Amino acid sequence: MDYKNRYAHWWEKAEKDFVGKKIIKVSYMSSKDCEEMGWDSSPICLLLDDGTWIYPSRDDEGNDGGALFASNDDKDCPVLSVGWENEFEKIEEAK
Repeated sequence: MDYKNRYAHWWEKAEKDFVGKKIIKVSYMSSKDCEEMGWDSSPICLLLDDGTWIYPSRDDEGNDGGALFASNDDKDCPVLSVGWENEFEKIEEAK
């Protein structure tokens, strides 16, 4: 597959997979799921209305969770360290 065809292939696939879908849930990947993937970083995960979970990866090989950036700086979602749930529980208890 030449460069132009490869670009068109992935563009068309992304349009088919994501255009018109609705995000119905947002959460950080659980530490358990991160550990199963061999990751040290927990990315934000988006659940689409067709049951598909999407989440950023550090690279194309899936070597770790990645941060999600937005065109508005105040909407960026950093990765959290595995075990973040323990810290969240402490924060909730302190409220």
